[in-house]
Amino acid sequence: MATPNNGDTVTIDYVVKKSDGTVVGSTEQHGAQDIRLGGGEIFPQVEQALTGMSVGDHESVAIPSDNAFGPRQDALVIDIPRANLPPEPAPQPGMAMQAQSPDGQPLTLYIVEVGEESVKADGNHPLAGEDLTFDITLREIKQAA
Repeated sequence: MATPNNGDTVTIDYVVKKSDGTVVGSTEQHGAQDIRLGGGEIFPQVEQALTGMSVGDHESVAIPSDNAFGPRQDALVIDIPRANLPPEPAPQPGMAMQAQSPDGQPLTLYIVEVGEESVKADGNHPLAGEDLTFDITLREIKQAA
């Protein structure tokens, strides 16, 4: 049976789980996903597994947190005075805000706590510090032209 190569586009179904079994993403929510192998569109460990699979094969790929979204960094949890925020929309836990890191790079902050005078925001990716498992099924291979 044929297996995909770099440059090929594959269609996969997947379920992504944290180490405690909590599902954090799946194609049930978004539909099957097309990925061009070698394009950096998915974790390298998943790409590597896909290159050895045939249509219909299932594989589980473990990705330690250091190779996923990295470790949590306490320095990325900051307090922001409410006076520095626009009045609308009112800050709510879970709300995303765009900011700039000290080196000028864009940074997404997630509000984790709202107080009278300030909000606590977290610049870590929501899955930072989490080991992940991708359960993947290869549905189709579209050979590169």
